[in-house]
Amino acid sequence: MASTTTIKDKTLTGVGNLIKLLPTGTVFAFQFLNPILTNSGHCTTLNKYLSSALIALCGLSCFFSSFTDSYQDDDGSTTTHYVIATKNGFWPPPPPSSAVDASKYRLRVGDFVHAVFTVVVFAAVALLDDNTVECLYPGFESNEKVLMMAMPPVIGVVSGSVFMVFPTTRHGIGYPSTTTVKGNK
Repeated sequence: MASTTTIKDKTLTGVGNLIKLLPTGTVFAFQFLNPILTNSGHCTTLNKYLSSALIALCGLSCFFSSFTDSYQDDDGSTTTHYVIATKNGFWPPPPPSSAVDASKYRLRVGDFVHAVFTVVVFAAVALLDDNTVECLYPGFESNEKVLMMAMPPVIGVVSGSVFMVFPTTRHGIGYPSTTTVKGNK
């Protein structure tokens, strides 16, 4: 029974990581703006450029958010500090009076894996959206219906598995740190 609980816990953790890693603000912005910029799938050349720019900007936002983190210093305040992970720690650096060990927040291989797969998941959501399909590649929907139905679950399973293998400890923008940092992470 203990191994079943462990598998269940890992699965739920993986799903939680997937939800946390795909920035909800970015997805909301895309879902809100996409019907407007694609003219509900009835595109002119300008709509195609605007829709493509929206997808690119949202993809960059997803990629960038994988390198953000947050912490609460042990200075007694309840202020959450949002930072960007770097190879040496994070930016902006903590104040000199802080007890936070910035080196524990440095970039790791898992951050890049998360960034790539977050963009892959967002691309699946964005590029297989009905309005996007009708606007950018209208003949694709009728010709490749099976591919459009199979792609999202496959990407979800692969990405979910990768997120379970490379769990994140980052609390990005919009996900405040749950504990006060006392010199370590």
